[in-house]
Amino acid sequence: MTDLQTLDRVPGVDAKMDYLLPTSTINRRFWAPGKEYNTGVYETYGVHIRNARLAPEPFTLDTHGFAIASFPTAITDWDTAAAGDSDYAAEVIEIVKRLTGADTVLTMSGQLRTSGATGEKLQPPAAEAHVDFTPDCADRVAARVYEGKMPGGPGYDRYICFSLWRPLSPPPQDWPLALCDFRSVSEQEGTPNTKVDVDEIPEGDALFAEIPGEDQMAAASIFTFNPDHRWWYFPDMTDDEVILIKFHDSDHSRAWRALHTAFHDTSRPDANERHSMEFRGVAYFSKKDA
Repeated sequence: MTDLQTLDRVPGVDAKMDYLLPTSTINRRFWAPGKEYNTGVYETYGVHIRNARLAPEPFTLDTHGFAIASFPTAITDWDTAAAGDSDYAAEVIEIVKRLTGADTVLTMSGQLRTSGATGEKLQPPAAEAHVDFTPDCADRVAARVYEGKMPGGPGYDRYICFSLWRPLSPPPQDWPLALCDFRSVSEQEGTPNTKVDVDEIPEGDALFAEIPGEDQMAAASIFTFNPDHRWWYFPDMTDDEVILIKFHDSDHSRAWRALHTAFHDTSRPDANERHSMEFRGVAYFSKKDA
């Protein structure tokens, strides 16, 4: 296995990335159609993001927390592809089974994102270092999804909450995806960021008002700056390629999450507006004695 110091010599691009400030106390991500707003206080840091295509070793789910693969899609109408029972969801299930070895994959829903004009179905790129679930939230999501779609099923010994990310616009994209090597992140890192779904983004004091049951709501993990983080990206991705990202693997003996974020790649003046589809779900490994 290649060590981190060797990987540091791989060339890449310099970019800006938002990290949470340690003094930020009320951290929420309000989500409305076409809009997102974070109450957290962030600061922009300069980071070096290495070219993953030039790395001396392949990126794997169990070592790094993410992996790239080639899986062409038959989908042409992406406006309806985000539904949990869409034709694309069926593709996601088969892809994730092949990449993880899980015997059951249950999909949640997809999200179209763009660096251009947003709308009811189009959200902007998420542009701060994050993982979409906290460990507690991942446990609740995995249990809820399984109970909802497989009542009376055999149960599971292990699960992986995941996102399957696919670019839809031609390369190069102006806001590609950056991913952080799991080995460069400590177990203790991460601050909950509650996701609050609203019709319209609130303003002023309403952003910080008490929300009953907030500790049981969906929450992401957000991160303060750590110079030890090692960031990677796959330039010039095509729509035949996907990146599988671990949000949470219940088996902590292997890479169990991958920080990620969009970043503005200013090194490519020929860059195209980014359009992408990310699809969430849970991969389950059934109980061995079932």
